[in-house]
Amino acid sequence: MTQPATQRTEATTSIGDFDHHADTYREDVENAISWSGKDVDYFARGKADLLVDLARRRLGDPAKLRALDVGCGVGVTDRFVADRFGELHGVDIAADAVEKAREVNPTVHYESYNGGVLPFEDDAVDVAFTICVVHHVPPPDWPAFAAEMKRVVRPGGLVAVFEHNPLNPLTRVSVSRCPFDEDVTLLRAGGTARLLTEAGLNPVERRFFYFLPVRDVSTSRVERALRAVPLGAQYFVAAEA
Repeated sequence: MTQPATQRTEATTSIGDFDHHADTYREDVENAISWSGKDVDYFARGKADLLVDLARRRLGDPAKLRALDVGCGVGVTDRFVADRFGELHGVDIAADAVEKAREVNPTVHYESYNGGVLPFEDDAVDVAFTICVVHHVPPPDWPAFAAEMKRVVRPGGLVAVFEHNPLNPLTRVSVSRCPFDEDVTLLRAGGTARLLTEAGLNPVERRFFYFLPVRDVSTSRVERALRAVPLGAQYFVAAEA
């Protein structure tokens, strides 16, 4: 039986510090990834394309789906998905970041929240996704974070977790150079899959990506061929509710 949201334990996360980086997010990230020769939008667009492709293959027309971005930050990735899902919501505990996200993406429904209970009823969305957020959550709170994502996704819907791959040495360089990634704990893909399984979800897909600076990571033949090789700069694990 689903526990009422009002009785859930609130998880305390470390991402409240993002309020201090809302104004400098793009600069901070681009300094960290300068070695790649690519900008923030390149990486955000690639993950957005992978997410939309995943939703289409697993659930059908994204334009008919209600999606939730957990840990939306300043809405960088949402710029590339806002007009592709039927309805897009975003939440973050950094209130300043949420305000900036609203300015950039006026069609997205944004809310700030306490980092524990998501402000949605059970089974409220078709897709819940989180992009490079879990590593900012203290490891003891990972199970509660995953459980909340499961709670708000309808039966048969998807939970998708995008993360940095700690097995990629250049990823570690980027993380070490990013001021708001200090003292984070990176998750391997296998650990993410186990986390989702323990939350009662069924992992259905795992993909590594950003092996090469290709123009379109979602359609690149090289990226597709390497998707099971655990050395891409990032990865996603998708699980069915």
